[in-house]
Amino acid sequence: MVERVRSLAGKLNNLFANSTTRRGQEYSNEQVAAAIVATGVTISQSYIWQLRKGKKDNPTFKHLQALAAYFGVPVSYFFDDEVTDRVDQQLEELKAEQVRLNNIMGSSDAQLMALRAGELSPQGRRQVMDLLDVVHRLEQAEKDTRPKE
Repeated sequence: MVERVRSLAGKLNNLFANSTTRRGQEYSNEQVAAAIVATGVTISQSYIWQLRKGKKDNPTFKHLQALAAYFGVPVSYFFDDEVTDRVDQQLEELKAEQVRLNNIMGSSDAQLMALRAGELSPQGRRQVMDLLDVVHRLEQAEKDTRPKE
């Protein structure tokens, strides 16, 4: 068996690549730094950039804990290649499932609204429908008052 040596930068970049926003975009260094700072740990987007580029490779344990917590992985992800392999496999499977679901359901705003409405109580769904009716009537009235071209 060939032993792979993976850098901290490689592991961190893999977390970024496999943990995406709802719209499938990679989180930015700025987003990650802001979220970590909100927990009380001081870290900058430029420091995260340096870690990702391999320009810095000896972060504090506190920074690794914060990064691991942000991405939802154990801190041992950065130290134990067996844990790294297992987590990477899980992240890849999760990302593939997200892609599959997006392909099935699409990602339009209307579909997202329908998914969220499905989680509401019957009363909440009625309120949303009432609101949609009001907005629809307003837009129809606006169309009717526009000059014809």
